[in-house]
Amino acid sequence: MSDPVLRAPDFDKPFLVTTDASNCGVGAVLMQEGPDQESHPVVFLSKKLSERESNWSVSKKEYYAIVYALEKLHPYVWGRHFHLQTDHAALQWLHTATGNNNKLIQWSLALQDFDFDIQHVSGASNKVADALSHESFPESTG
Repeated sequence: MSDPVLRAPDFDKPFLVTTDASNCGVGAVLMQEGPDQESHPVVFLSKKLSERESNWSVSKKEYYAIVYALEKLHPYVWGRHFHLQTDHAALQWLHTATGNNNKLIQWSLALQDFDFDIQHVSGASNKVADALSHESFPESTG
């Protein structure tokens, strides 16, 4: 018998959220470091994009992946500092975003309640969230 894929959350340890978006969906994984010093998944998330959402710019889809993930992961990450990883370098400005796009302003306001830092990772290092964003099934959570 093999070890389970998902681990129970330990609220005394920091969380790591990784997100990704594709033309068809968004994906995210909540992880924590285990005793073996490896990151282990706690929750998997994916959501198929609507036809309208799939026409958004790459940056808007990647931003939406973060908003979607944090909305779903609220019980795990709200009120504690965590790390958020994305392979979309342009989103490192997330905390200082300004402009006149109402949707982006709305999302920026929604994220202000969370205490996180953004880390850019290469696409090759973001395999789990990348795979989840390419699924073609409706919203699912693990």
